[in-house]
Formats: sequence, structure tokens, C-alpha cells
Amino acid sequence: MEICAQLVRGNDDLNVMTAPTDSYPDEQRPAEFNPDPSMNSLSDPSAVMPVAAPASAEASGYPTPPPSIGELGVPEGVIEDIILQRLTLDGRSSVTRMAQATALSVGIVDSAVDALRQRLLLEIQGMNGRDYVLAPTDKGKQEAVQRAAACSYAGAAPVSLDAYSVVVEAQKGRSPITPATLGEAFSDLVINPTFLDDLGPALVSKGAVFLYGPPGTGKTSLAERMIKMYKDPVLVPRAVEFDGQIITVFDPSLHEPVAPQPEGLDQRWVLCNRPCVIVGGELTNKQLELERDISTGVYRAPLQMKANNGIFVIDDFGRQKMTPEEILNRWIVPLSRSVDFLTLAYGTAFTIPFDAKVVFSTNMRPDQLGDDAFARRIPNKVFVGSIEAAAFDQILAAVCKGFSIACNQEGADYMKALIIEQTGQDLRPYYPADFAKTLTAICDYEGRAKVMDRAAIDRVANIYFTKNDDAGVWDTQAKVAA
Repeated sequence: MEICAQLVRGNDDLNVMTAPTDSYPDEQRPAEFNPDPSMNSLSDPSAVMPVAAPASAEASGYPTPPPSIGELGVPEGVIEDIILQRLTLDGRSSVTRMAQATALSVGIVDSAVDALRQRLLLEIQGMNGRDYVLAPTDKGKQEAVQRAAACSYAGAAPVSLDAYSVVVEAQKGRSPITPATLGEAFSDLVINPTFLDDLGPALVSKGAVFLYGPPGTGKTSLAERMIKMYKDPVLVPRAVEFDGQIITVFDPSLHEPVAPQPEGLDQRWVLCNRPCVIVGGELTNKQLELERDISTGVYRAPLQMKANNGIFVIDDFGRQKMTPEEILNRWIVPLSRSVDFLTLAYGTAFTIPFDAKVVFSTNMRPDQLGDDAFARRIPNKVFVGSIEAAAFDQILAAVCKGFSIACNQEGADYMKALIIEQTGQDLRPYYPADFAKTLTAICDYEGRAKVMDRAAIDRVANIYFTKNDDAGVWDTQAKVAA
């Protein structure tokens, strides 16, 4: 039964589902190639767009800048250390620039500057317009060096662990998952609607989701697009403080800020699209725990903390250095209790809320990963199998459109037969794009029109598929070469 087809893209910048139809020469337009419309991409991909940020933080209930340093929820000493470290790095600065660097209000920086001046750790060297020019004193530089031995953090001020926990809890599952939202999330894939009937309840349920099936059936493509189900943005802290320690959370490689940010938002937070963190065989246990940078004394949040209020995908499950059992044991408490336990370098442990949809994706057989107890730990298991001819035809038509390749039903039928003959496997959704890329390279090299006919398909297959020695190919060619 057809399950899922892979993303259809013509090149890195062109979504072939919206490629212009006039890219074909009139004499080559494959009007007769009209695959089964029941296997369609479910909606316009342009409908799945990041949600715009609200105009006002206060009107939307987002945190606004605290009026005083005492209301930050973070020890004043932590704020003073950050400002002193920053000032020592800059050499000279101003109250305004310091406020921008630390994501604090000018009033709070003023208060911290007064406290540091009283301790003779910094001095005011004059005015720049209405702004004070600041510099560390010799005593301040010595203090900064001593403090840097423990922590030299000089970035945005952190939020408290309590504030972080409250926000994560408030942002749990605010977007309902329905057939419509699921259809939009996978709109650039060719999917059998009955497959969504299985996937939808698995995503709505509380537990993890296990996607399994043979290689190349679109499991990773599915996992990558699950985040599009959620239409609401979430707040991500730049850093979190606990027990005087700084844990950086916001990661520009994983978190996508919405634009513009809400007016009046506490700058210690960033409003982002819900995160989707994907890891593969490189995952180690170290990445799931707090990691202290020995050069700065700053902790990096583990991957699951960065994935909070989003999706955490463990791809190629079963191929990590950790065994499947070790990985699952690590997730028993977070998945069952919605909390995770983290430990600082000196042994102090604490809990954080855990709200990430965990998705395991693998092309290994379930019985290779564990026993019945393993299967019971992941109640939502969704099989992603090969595709049927109708879906293959639709993918091929869309891919050819994106690459401006002429193709008809005869060419599609020949390609399907050849793939099955060459591989001895069922049809997989990645073949059309692979063939189109190779054909484009051949035609560009030879300077001829791009037509996916029998001759062109044979030409591509000769490059694409490996030649097995059971046919005596290697021996024959070796004798010819000799």
C-alpha cells in the first residue's frame, strides 16, 4: 500500500509544485502525462508560512522588561558580573550600549553600574551626549579576571529557571492538530490520505512516535515537516540561570526568530517558530546532558532543552553509539512525567519541564532494535513503506516540471519497470529527483533538449546504478582493458 512520497524539488531554490508550466517547449509539453489526482499534494505549500509576531508584547501576554533589577528574578550579583565582564572585554562602553549587549533596560543597567561604582570596580569617564561613558578600574579588571576563572559569560542576561519553567508549561500544545493542519504540514509531499489517518492520532497522543520502514521511503522528510503542524510561535530564552550558573539556550542554528519581534518584549526572550531539532547517528549521551565549557564556565543546554515546545527527531535510530535501550532508558522519565533531570558539574541536580514531541525514525527492522519491552515503550508505531505506481507518476510529473524536463506516460512506465528490474525492490519516492538531476547534467553537458524518454532513461541508469559482478561485468571489462 502506498504510504508516502518524498519532497519534490527541482533544485535548491525551486519548489517544483509551484514551478511555471511555461518552462516546457510547446512541442515537448507532457500534457498526456496526468497521474492519478487522488494521490495529490494536499494544498498550496505557500499556505504553510511562519506566523507573524504580534505587534505588542504586553497585549499578547508576553513578558515585558522588568522595572527594576530586583524584579529580574536573577541574583543581582549575576547581573553585575555580566556587566563587569562585558565592560572589561569592551574596554570602554556606555550605559546604552551595555543595555543592548545584556538585553536589559537602561534603568537596570544604571542600577548595576551604581553598585559597581560604589565598589570601585568601574568609573564614569565622561558623557557622550546624554549617555555615560564607562570603563573598568584596575580593581574592576582584577575582579573580572578572578570571576572569569569561574564564569566569563558576557552575553544577554539570563531568565530564572522558574520563569523558564512557567513559560514552557504555558506554551504546551496550544495549536490543535487536525486533518487540515496535518495536510498543510505535508503539502509539498505526495501522501496517501489514509496514511495521515494513522499518523495524526500518533502525533496527538502524548507518547513518542516511531517511524519505521525500508530505506528511501520518506521517513526523514516526514519528520522534518511535522513542525509545520504548529502555527503559533514560542518564547525561547537566550540563557537560563540556576544556582548562579548560566545555561545558554537560544541557538541561531536551531531557533528561527519571527520578524518583527513584538514591541516591548523583554529582550532576554526571543519569539521563534517552534523548534525542530534533528539528530542522526552522531547522537551521543553527552549531547543529552548539560555541557560546561571549561574555557568560559558557561553551560550549553542539551538538545532536548533546545527542542522544548517543538519536535525532537532522532533519525537513523539504532545506528548511534548508544544502544537503542540506552536511548530509550534516557527518555523514560521525560516522556512519562514531562520533566527532565539535569545536573551541574559540581553535582547539583534540578528539573526542567519537558515538552518536545520525540520522533524516532529508522530503516532497521523493529526486531533488530529490541524485544517486546522495547516495543511497549513506544506505543505509536507508524510504518512508512514503498509507494505505488500512481504516486510515483505524480512525483515524476512534478519533478520533471521543476527541471523543465519533457516526460510522458510511456517514459514513466519504462522508468518504473527499469528501477524494479535493476534493484529488485519496490518503487521509492527519491528516484524521480535523482534521475532528473542526472539527466539535467547529461543534457547540459551534451547541449541537447531535456526529454525523459527511453534512451535518456537508459543513459541515466547506466550512470546511476552500480554494476554487480554476478553478471561477469568486471571480469569482461578487465579482459577488454588488458
